[in-house]
Amino acid sequence: MARVTFPFGPQHPVLPEAIQLQLTCEDERVVEVLPVVGYMHRGIEKAAERNPYSHNVFLCERICGICSFIHALCYCELVESMTKIKAPPRAKYLRTIWSELSRIHSHMLWLGLLADSFGFESLFMQCWRAREIILDTLEMTTGQRVIQSTCTIGGVRCDIDSEMKPEVHRQMKAFKKELEAIYPVFARDYTVKARLVGKGVLPKEQAWSLGTVGPVLRGSGWAYDARMLGYAAYDELEFEPVVENGCDAYARMMVRLREVVQSVELVVKALDRMPDGELAVTARRFPEGEGIIRVEQPRGELVEYARGNGTVRLERLKVRTPTFSNIPALLLMLPGCEVADVPVITLSIDPCIACTER
Repeated sequence: MARVTFPFGPQHPVLPEAIQLQLTCEDERVVEVLPVVGYMHRGIEKAAERNPYSHNVFLCERICGICSFIHALCYCELVESMTKIKAPPRAKYLRTIWSELSRIHSHMLWLGLLADSFGFESLFMQCWRAREIILDTLEMTTGQRVIQSTCTIGGVRCDIDSEMKPEVHRQMKAFKKELEAIYPVFARDYTVKARLVGKGVLPKEQAWSLGTVGPVLRGSGWAYDARMLGYAAYDELEFEPVVENGCDAYARMMVRLREVVQSVELVVKALDRMPDGELAVTARRFPEGEGIIRVEQPRGELVEYARGNGTVRLERLKVRTPTFSNIPALLLMLPGCEVADVPVITLSIDPCIACTER
């Protein structure tokens, strides 16, 4: 049987950023996949070595616009560990609230893109309409819809005061009402299942051995989530990871869908339990030695490493993003599928190439 090799990407409706997959096919079936990367290098890690370390909060936020707050949180926790300071309890709860709002915003954006990838245009619009409620909440509490810039080394810059809290509660109720209309379509619709169930299968053992993270790992039955480490206020909110055992694109979708519900509950719980107190403390020394921190992005575990020499500038900042960990698994998922399933399976890992090629 004749084989044909052709490119998928770097421009495609399901690829918001540039990556190319060289697909080798026999008729309509994929038999081999080779990734082509390197379209988007931005030099962020090198720039971080030239900035004063306190300025890198804003630089790290721009590694990814969708996950911007959690990138800033990760960097701040990293520097705090190197300067031997701890954020105040209230700041930890605020960090948790904004992290979970960012997670909802990211997952709803992805669910809309998934619906669009198999032709459910009205469902796509519903997902993004519901997401607007979350963006409005972020704007109300931080002043910005996407890149918040509220996290700082030693705490946070903004507060959610007693006047804002009832409004945040109201918006969470409004979002839950929108989600109730969307959830059954993703979870039970025949066409959605036909496009996702049994597609992009990643067996449990291979998910672990390939080092996958986030919904890709939890969709293959592993109960691992970096929030279990207890950073920010997660150790006080009875957090449990969302796990599905289907090992396919549908399972990964359900992990994200259920995490949206969980994140709303975490936001409400954190609002109700948030203690009074100061918002930030001041670092009185420069970063020294080495540090490493792990946090959970919407796409999976984010790892940051830094080395300081006791001066205002870091010697090294290294960022490992979740998409970097999930691309090898994608290359295992695609062989054996039909060409028409390639966009949906690729989207099921929620690729962020701008993060990966920072």
